[in-house]
Amino acid sequence: MAEVDVSIGISLPPAIVFQAPPEVIVLPDTSNVYIVPDVDIDLFFWNGWWWRPWEGRWYRSRYYNRGWVYYRSVPSFYYDVDPGWRRSYREHTWYGHPWRYERIPNRRLQQNWKSWNTNRYWERQRTWGVQSYRPHPPQQRQELRRQRQEDYRRRPEVQRHEQQKMQQQRRQPQGQQMQKQKPQMQQQPQQQQSEPRGRQRQGESPHQRSKDKPDKGEEGHGR
Repeated sequence: MAEVDVSIGISLPPAIVFQAPPEVIVLPDTSNVYIVPDVDIDLFFWNGWWWRPWEGRWYRSRYYNRGWVYYRSVPSFYYDVDPGWRRSYREHTWYGHPWRYERIPNRRLQQNWKSWNTNRYWERQRTWGVQSYRPHPPQQRQELRRQRQEDYRRRPEVQRHEQQKMQQQRRQPQGQQMQKQKPQMQQQPQQQQSEPRGRQRQGESPHQRSKDKPDKGEEGHGR
């Protein structure tokens, strides 16, 4: 059974069992997105986090096999990922060009991903492992992202999750309103208790108030 994040009431994805830390490959035409090619699910590494979609939702973790936390939106890298990457991986081709990808052990990934990002290592020095690589023009890349976003939103599991989010948002304002009313109700008795003291103070005579203050003679005697 999948675990449940009690704080938000959203199911967590089932665990992934690895015999050893997984190797990854870097996907061309991305912002250094790595993926585990040897499992049936999409398991990404990007910007220091492991990412995975499940039932129309996204989760991330610092670990590849545990600690998954629900992520409220689609990570920005995802629409750069070519949906046909698995076929390209099997055929060793990328848009008609030979693709000599490199399998990267997890330890090497963790030690180097920051410097690779900074130096744009895979794009500039390795051309993603693609021979005669030519990047997509910016306009074509934006069009591909837009089309992938539309295709993603049409998925049945994604639409179900979006409906659940909308229902939760409709209920949320009522709950917030109740929380705001509770502190006000608790403060009312304090205000009612303070009012009699104020009225009693106003009802005191000048003679009564003078008793609380020492006269000038007493002050001088004290010195």
